[in-house]
Amino acid sequence: MKITQVEAIPFAIPYAKPLKFASGEVHVAEHVLVRVTTDDGVVGVAEAPPRPFTYGETQAGIIAVIEGIFAPQVTGLDVIEREQIHARLSRTVGNPTAKSALDMAIWDALGQSLGYNVTDLLGGYTDRMRVSHMLGFDEPAAMVAEAERMRDTYGISTFKVKVGRRPFTLDTAVVRALRESFGTEVELYVDGNRGWSPSESARAMHEMADLDLTLAEELCPADDVLGRRWLVQQVEVPFVADESVVTPAEVTREVLSGSANAVSIKTARTGFTTSRRVHHLAEGLGIEVVMGNQIDGQLGSLCSVAFGAAFELTSRRPGELSNFLDMTDDLLAEPLEIRGGELVVRPGPGLGAVIDPDKLARYRQD
Repeated sequence: MKITQVEAIPFAIPYAKPLKFASGEVHVAEHVLVRVTTDDGVVGVAEAPPRPFTYGETQAGIIAVIEGIFAPQVTGLDVIEREQIHARLSRTVGNPTAKSALDMAIWDALGQSLGYNVTDLLGGYTDRMRVSHMLGFDEPAAMVAEAERMRDTYGISTFKVKVGRRPFTLDTAVVRALRESFGTEVELYVDGNRGWSPSESARAMHEMADLDLTLAEELCPADDVLGRRWLVQQVEVPFVADESVVTPAEVTREVLSGSANAVSIKTARTGFTTSRRVHHLAEGLGIEVVMGNQIDGQLGSLCSVAFGAAFELTSRRPGELSNFLDMTDDLLAEPLEIRGGELVVRPGPGLGAVIDPDKLARYRQD
């Protein structure tokens, strides 16, 4: 089960509905398909979504670091040598989504070689997750309409509302419109993507105190160190660290310093190997976990549900698994389906992901 080839293939698929949020917006999924081939003919796959406004990575940069640095470091290793692979990738600073896609493609190859599903290899707690849908910036009526469509078509009843605009009343008005439209029928939580100051965040949360929010995520930057701690002390729901906790060490720093009391795990930035470390750390610290979304395509969402379903802690809450619905197409031969508000892990060995060769030929950029 030795790695013989690592490929990084750029592709681009437009979004039917761009997602807009405080730190940026995405109109085209300019992602990278990572393929790992072993000497027994197995091919593992995963998806790297560049997010330059969050982690500084670009599509060209991901390809360059995988082809120029990571591929030579892991070629010849056995896919079972996950800790050795992790140690070699860790020699290079940054590049989280490039490392993560390679890591997950190797886990996919490992599962196929051993004949086990990745979810079962990781923990095997369940085979599905409830789904939360992210609502990007728009007018209140449009965001209510989108939520209604997600509820009526897919059975989704949990929504993460993007906030962080100025004045903050633009966003509090949206959240209030959603609550007034759906009553107690849906769960709502907010994500600021670091868009507000601590004082703006506090005023906004105070204004929404009667709207029964369940979480507040990255309302202000973690770099506002004292202001962030001041804010977390007065927010009455769990404060989720996301962009500020790319590594287990950052999780430890943010939680123990009082700058967060919950974390988001995104397999797109921590793969399966580091995500498992973050999960165990969160479990030990006694904090809540949300399975987040990097505006992933279907392959990325398949990776998220594979990890989230593997553990009791990560499967407690709905995972952010539905934003692939905003894309005009995808690479999977068999599209993912959300039914009754749930996404089910693909059966079979590995991730169960099969890439449609015609679609890959149509959308690849090299």
